[in-house]
Amino acid sequence: MTYLLDEPPAPAPDPASSLGDGEAADPRDARAARARRVARRAAPIGLGAALMLVGILAWSALQPKAVPLTRGDVRDAIESALASRTPPPARGEGAYALIRPSLVLIESEGADPDVRTDDGQGTGVVITDAAEILTALHVVRDAETITVRFADGTRAHATIASADEENDIAVLQPDNGPTVIVPAVLGNPAGLEIGSETFAVGNPFGLYGSLSNGVVSGLERSFRDPETGIVHTGLIQIDAAVNPGNSGGPLLDRDGRVVGIVTALINPTEQHVFIGIGLAVPIDVAGGAAGLPNY
Repeated sequence: MTYLLDEPPAPAPDPASSLGDGEAADPRDARAARARRVARRAAPIGLGAALMLVGILAWSALQPKAVPLTRGDVRDAIESALASRTPPPARGEGAYALIRPSLVLIESEGADPDVRTDDGQGTGVVITDAAEILTALHVVRDAETITVRFADGTRAHATIASADEENDIAVLQPDNGPTVIVPAVLGNPAGLEIGSETFAVGNPFGLYGSLSNGVVSGLERSFRDPETGIVHTGLIQIDAAVNPGNSGGPLLDRDGRVVGIVTALINPTEQHVFIGIGLAVPIDVAGGAAGLPNY
């Protein structure tokens, strides 16, 4: 009988033979190998970024350096911007446009030629939808006939509906009016201060629809009428030019609202020409003669 001898045991596998190519058995070697592969892949990206940075630096170096602005440069720029800007219309334009449809020329013929009626001409302003006209009493006092001309050219005869002798105010009622009646917009004289901008609108020396501008020069002024001897109080003093024919006309605030009725000018030479001091009755006082509500 034949007996087989035991075969010698197979040799143990080499641990390094089971690893992939290029990998080491030592874990540290494996990490180093992976780092080398990452570095090889990242190298082109880093090179591109470096080239881009170099390009940007080169471009910046070729650009001209900014010159700091001086005060003169800033001033010139502001002046240029202001010169190219269209200025807004003057306030007087808006004020006049607002009052123009309500303005009235008054012509009176007195029974006594010695009665002062501003040479037979004055100004009035429409204040109600019934075409009632507010004016200064001395413009129409003792007149035999009163003729009014509205802004659209309509002419009519008028009569004195009411009068306030103490404040030199009259309300006229025409026998007919324009097709479109435009009452004036009334303001609040309590809002006036010394220095407030004002406009006086009237018909000085028959020059229809004239406007002058100025400021409030004083408040609560008094004036003795040389014709009647009556002392008028609480008046608004203005330096906007007023002359014969302005009496009874509206005094406007900067927004074109009626804040007074022109009643007198002061001239120590006794000539009826303006030398810098005009007086107006506040509209809340003047409106009382027409039954207008007080402020």
